[in-house]
Amino acid sequence: MNEQIPKAILKPLDVDIIYSEWSKTYNKDGKPDWSHIFPYYHDEIKFQDSIQKIDGIVPFKAMCARLTKRCRSLHMEILNVTKNNNIIMFEWIMTMKFRVFPSTPMYGSSRLTIHDNGQIIEQRDYYDIWGDINNGIPIYRRFYRWFMRVFFG
Repeated sequence: MNEQIPKAILKPLDVDIIYSEWSKTYNKDGKPDWSHIFPYYHDEIKFQDSIQKIDGIVPFKAMCARLTKRCRSLHMEILNVTKNNNIIMFEWIMTMKFRVFPSTPMYGSSRLTIHDNGQIIEQRDYYDIWGDINNGIPIYRRFYRWFMRVFFG
């Protein structure tokens, strides 16, 4: 793991830092490493995505460790980043390779809320986990897309 940057010397979080630091978090050649971005997160971080809601830096780090353990490799391509006052939004493609399954791209976005002290106090990730995973299953993907169209528009 990388050495953590002391919170006192962090640069203010902006679009360029999201592009540079979050791109280094995930790589094609091995396990992801979040240690260099953890200092940007407030101790009282509130994280939520499609499957979980987490309060606090310790459970947030544990969630990251679980994802690392499940994936053989993980890569994130950041497509667009915007900032408006204390909100940063970014769009991404995260490609995960699980133990026995082929690489699976997931398309999503993240909303970061910046605390007055400059750290991330809230993160909300938006993605369609089942749609993106089911796209990798040839026969099932047709049924899943049909089901979603018929029952949910």
